Amino acid sequence: MASRSLRIGLLPGDGIGREVIPAGRLILETLSSTLSHLSFTFTTLPAGYTTFLETGTALPPKTVQTLRHECSAALFGAVSSPTTKVAGYSSPIVALRKQLDLYANVRPVKTVSTAQQPIDLVIVRENTEDLYVKEERTYDAPNGEGKIAEAIKRISERASRRIATMAGDIALRRQAIRNKTGVQSTHDHPKVTITHKSNVLSQTDGLFRETARSALSSSPKFSPVEIEEQIVDSMVYKLFRQPQTYDVIVAPNLYGDILSDGAAALVGSLGVVPSANVGDGFVIGEPCHGSAPDIEGMGVANPIATIRSVGLMLQFLGEEEAAGKVERAVEGSLVEGKFLSPDLGGKAGTREVVEDVLGRL
Repeated sequence: MASRSLRIGLLPGDGIGREVIPAGRLILETLSSTLSHLSFTFTTLPAGYTTFLETGTALPPKTVQTLRHECSAALFGAVSSPTTKVAGYSSPIVALRKQLDLYANVRPVKTVSTAQQPIDLVIVRENTEDLYVKEERTYDAPNGEGKIAEAIKRISERASRRIATMAGDIALRRQAIRNKTGVQSTHDHPKVTITHKSNVLSQTDGLFRETARSALSSSPKFSPVEIEEQIVDSMVYKLFRQPQTYDVIVAPNLYGDILSDGAAALVGSLGVVPSANVGDGFVIGEPCHGSAPDIEGMGVANPIATIRSVGLMLQFLGEEEAAGKVERAVEGSLVEGKFLSPDLGGKAGTREVVEDVLGRL
């Protein structure tokens, strides 16, 4: 196998991001010592609300340029975005998704193999448009009765088609892995569920629904993929009632954001759920949890989501063997349950969890 050296950008961000991203680096360094063909170098880059307070920008142009021209991929920790408007501030991860055209947010939600009710699904969220284009305005009501706020919901055929194609590709890849490994699964064929609200939003969600279905049904490549649809409110109900029936769920930006965070409750904690922001030429692994200022500095942040995000990043870099080693190490740690962080009902600190996973690598 040809040797490969990958340069990884590390963006710890804010809060516990600064505690879990070093865990991701340790995982990659350990992998390079066990896989002779793979090596890593690293560069740490500023981004986040703290960076904004220090420099006046949450995402320095130099960070973007370094990622674009010097890095193979990146890991992003967390960001402490304020809940009220702060002049000049905007989310750096949202900006990164747009500037690097990372149009898909991919979030696997999976229980361990010993779970009584196994869950193994992936939510594929369109990452660049919908209400997240952040085109809003507030103005005085014409009748003088207070203010009115409006936001643009933008859905394009191009974005809808490529996110549906990504979902179809993921469904096929998951089935290929199931066939190859023979691992017992709740799924015996690939399936994509298109989530929308076109019964009310007939223009925007209607376009998403029609385009996604066309992308999957018109390509011979996706002929093995079962295609179904689900109205988003019904999707929430069924996701919690019968999660084992879902394989790959594809959704516009806002619905995907809500569904993926909610689905984390099915497996115990946001602290174990990874994600990857994926484009055609770049990937950023990102744990699903936030900056968690309430536990910052206490040494109890769960690093599993970050470690799994490392594995997911490696998958999209084509390093399936390395990704598999990471997932098996995490699975072994969680199944044994000796070193669980407080969010999973345990007493282990960040360092203890990381050392347990490293030992299994």
